[in-house]
Amino acid sequence: MSEPTGAAYRIEKDSMGERQIPASAYYGIQTLRAIENFTISGIKPLPTYIDACVLIKKATAIANGELGCIEQEISRAIVRAADEVLAGKFRDQFVVDIYQAGAGTSHHMNVNEVLANRALEILGDEKGNYQRISPNDDVNYGQSTNDVIPTAIRIGALLALEHTLYPALEAAICAVENKAVEFKDIVKSGRTHMQDAVPVRLGESFRAFWQILSDHMTRIETASLDLTVLGLGGSAAGTGLNTHPQYRDRVAKILSELMNQTLQPAPHLMAAMQSMAPFVNVSGALRNLAQDLIKISHDLRLMDSGPKTGLKEIQLPPVQPGSSIMPGKYNPVMAEMTSMVCFQVMGYDAAIAMAASAGQLELNVMMPLIAYDLIHSIEILGNTINVLASRCLEGIVANSLRTRAYAEGSLALVTALNTHIGYLNAAAVAKESLETGKSLREIVLERGLMNPEDLAKVLDLEKMSAMPGNR
Repeated sequence: MSEPTGAAYRIEKDSMGERQIPASAYYGIQTLRAIENFTISGIKPLPTYIDACVLIKKATAIANGELGCIEQEISRAIVRAADEVLAGKFRDQFVVDIYQAGAGTSHHMNVNEVLANRALEILGDEKGNYQRISPNDDVNYGQSTNDVIPTAIRIGALLALEHTLYPALEAAICAVENKAVEFKDIVKSGRTHMQDAVPVRLGESFRAFWQILSDHMTRIETASLDLTVLGLGGSAAGTGLNTHPQYRDRVAKILSELMNQTLQPAPHLMAAMQSMAPFVNVSGALRNLAQDLIKISHDLRLMDSGPKTGLKEIQLPPVQPGSSIMPGKYNPVMAEMTSMVCFQVMGYDAAIAMAASAGQLELNVMMPLIAYDLIHSIEILGNTINVLASRCLEGIVANSLRTRAYAEGSLALVTALNTHIGYLNAAAVAKESLETGKSLREIVLERGLMNPEDLAKVLDLEKMSAMPGNR
């Protein structure tokens, strides 16, 4: 390394030659080559993914220092540099496009170089003096892109679930549960095939949402258990070449402590490095949630449609003007946004599945795509559910007069008459009601098919709409 005092750049060397690196940069020559090679999307690594990679580097530096594989002074400097990055510093130094060299080598070396150069500064040395602290020989001791990146995807996904998706999903579950209680006595018309059906309770519609979301929480938590089994320690091909015999267990223990999670080495490191099945499993659980969220958001939009020419059984909270030309218009924008994000998550799931199937022999080189799509899916889904809960679900108001009127006017009430007047008589009553506008009650009494007392019992909307066990 050569850097004249006050120079705007330093010279770094790799196996391919020399390059000028900006003097202020903490990344190095391999990162610079990646910057030049991959001008693809302009999308930089997600902060959560950076955290995951740096947590791994912190744990490995501690383990390798304790095991005598790197000097304790160097270990402490790398750990301190990692802590600074985890605290939010130097984030502008992680600059490699998410579409990059296969397996994630470019991003991995970006992390190694930033930590090495900051560790050099901590020891009072100059950036780029890799004879003192090397990105490869010290920060990356006993590691390979091939075991670090699949571990980073696991750690990043666990962090995203814990910090973003789980709290948001819990808030949404709580919100719909509260609405289920609030609306428990409100009768509305059920609808199947987008046509009138027998009456239901608005509260039970929201309790159904509660059950659906609660079940998805369980599915995602179950799928995430796969993420806690780490292939770290496999090195280049899963054999653990150049690692200390105690390293794999030690680093898993340290990572568990740093994350307050129960992590463990994989029973077969080669398998853990080759198979992307854990990521496909979690992504599939996210896609499954997205599908039901789309259904729920569409239900909310339908029930809020109007205000004069739609159903308008509920009012979603107005959060912004809905039109640039129509005054006084408010749209169900939070529900609309939810569907769009869910479509994107489902698209990411398809890409993850395709990338996961594209591995060969000892490595899947499509991991950078999986890393971005999986962690991004978790985070945008979590952020979406969070604002859907706080800016939509919590503020829903029921229009009980409207719901009752629809329930009373539904032709599907004749279903309850089947066992009393017969299917054909009930069909004739429904047909006459549709043609004349008369109520079902009126026609049944006019035809003498039932007496008023029995009819009132049969067409008791509260009883008809009650769930089994509550009638």
